Formats: sequence, structure tokens, C-alpha cells
Amino acid sequence: MKYDVYGIGNALVDKEFEVTDAFLTAEGIEKGLMTLIDEERHNHLLASLKQSFGLKKRAGGGSAANSIVAVSQFGGKTFYACKVANDEFGEFYMHDLHAAGVDTRLDQVRCSSEGKTGKCMVMVTPDAERTMNTYLGITSDFSAAELHYEELKQSKYLYVEGYLVTSDTSRAAVLAARKVAKQHGVKMAMTFSDPSMATYFKSGLVEMLGEGVDVLFCNEEEAFAFTGQTTLPAAIQALKPLTHKLVITLGSEGALVVNADSEVKIAAQKVKPLDTNGAGDMFAGAFLYGLTQGLSDAQAGDLASKAAAQIIQVYGARLTKQVHQDLLKTI
Repeated sequence: MKYDVYGIGNALVDKEFEVTDAFLTAEGIEKGLMTLIDEERHNHLLASLKQSFGLKKRAGGGSAANSIVAVSQFGGKTFYACKVANDEFGEFYMHDLHAAGVDTRLDQVRCSSEGKTGKCMVMVTPDAERTMNTYLGITSDFSAAELHYEELKQSKYLYVEGYLVTSDTSRAAVLAARKVAKQHGVKMAMTFSDPSMATYFKSGLVEMLGEGVDVLFCNEEEAFAFTGQTTLPAAIQALKPLTHKLVITLGSEGALVVNADSEVKIAAQKVKPLDTNGAGDMFAGAFLYGLTQGLSDAQAGDLASKAAAQIIQVYGARLTKQVHQDLLKTI
């Protein structure tokens, strides 16, 4: 196999700000969730955020992209299929992925893509919780045309982010990708991405899950929102038929890896969070790296827990390659 993990997802340039709860309230922003906004709203919020708080950090983002970068930085072979525009943000995004060791075809297709590259405003409150307002731009038009099937056929895993559910063309791309993956023995992993996806786009997620996936990532809140259950055991029972391996993150309580006839409890790392943005993405990326390298669920979960603990102690959703390599030495 040429690639360990082939990812598809939104291509977004993250702009991160430290904000107050009062700002979120004043702007009518729902805390802790990802909310889609149009370009006019994006421009208004961006101006307001810059004036009130100043830009903390700009970085390549997107849920699946963050996970794919983690796999790559640990030493895995990765490919990312996405869509950016022929603008400065698109060029920045492409170079950011390539610098992290992720293969793309963006150098070939970006120049013909008119429009605007997607952007995500990440607002972090003093309690370290992240709230996101996203202007998808051209990434909302991500379609089967951007899939690059030859790379997919040469991969161990297809990894899909739940955020793709909000676009009809992107959802169709997921269905096309999973069909090719199945035909060529490529396993499929998927994440619900955000409680808002499980709440407002459940039918689309069900469509993307199809007959089920090999690995399903979610957090406790997403599990409750998707299943309608109010206890963890009940939510697990409702989700088990959809996947061979269910990975549920539980915040300060660690995580659970649930297989057909066993459960593995993953201990949480005791750290003080600074910014929870990207914690779930990092957990998924580290766990997928472990799976593709033959680690046990306990080992992969331990690596994922330690990596997630590192990411919440820094601003932004990415760690340096050196930190990834140091983490590997602890497993």
C-alpha cells in the first residue's frame, strides 16, 4: 500500500482568537459548536474580532486535515483530497499540507479553481472551550471530481469527516469514495466531527455511514445527539451496529474503544487545558496512525490520549513533528 490513510474533508484556513463569553453573547454565537456562516457574516465577525482581540494565530485547518497531518507527523504515509481556490489562502493551505508531509493534487487543480478558499474563525474562551464559525467558500463545492481514485485505491484506510454532510455535492463524494474503497478492500473510518452535525444533519450522516464503517469516532455529546439516548451504555448499544470499532472520547474521563465483544478503557492525561480546538482531530489521527502500524487498541488509545493532552496545552490544532516523535517514544 502506498498510503496508510487517505482523507477527505473541508479545506479551511483557521484564524484563532482569544475571546470573552460576553463577546459570544453579544454576537449571538452559540458557544461550543461549529456554525456555518455566509461571507458577509464572516467579514463582519472578522473585523469585529480583529478590532476587539487581535489575531492569535493563522494555520491550516479542517477536521480531517488536522487528523491526516497528525498521521503524517507520526510517520505515516498520507494523502488528502480537498478543494481550495486559486487565491493566497489556497496557496498557503497547499504549502502547509505539503510541509507536513501530506501528499495532495492541489498543485495541479488549484489554479483552475475560481472562488474563495474556506476560512474558520476559532474563538477560544477563558475556559479553553472552542467555538467555531465557518465560511466554507469553495470547499462547499468539494465533489467526486476532486477524489483522485488512484491514490484512494492504494490506501489502507479512507478517513471521512462528518462536516462534509452539510453539502449535497460533498455528501455525494463521500458515497462515491466509500464505493471505490469497498471495491478495493480499503477500510473506512469516519468521525461525526461536531454535536451540531449529529443534531441537525443526522439523516445525512446515516447516508454517509451506509452499511457501516470499520472505525467510528465521536465524543460523548455527539453520541447522545445522534442516538437520542441519555446514558453512555445505551448510546453505545445504539452505535455498535454501525461500526466494527467504536471510539468514544469522554473528555477528562478518557476514552472507550468498543469492539463487538470487548471494551478497552483509555485513561485521560491530567493536564490544564489552554485551547481544546483540535483535540478530537488529534485523538483520531493518533489512533489511526496506531491502527495502521499494528498497535493494539490500548496502545493506539494511549498514544491518542497523550497526543490530545499535548494539543490542548497549546493554541491551534497542530503540533510540531518533534512533539509527535517524542510521543511515540512513550508508547
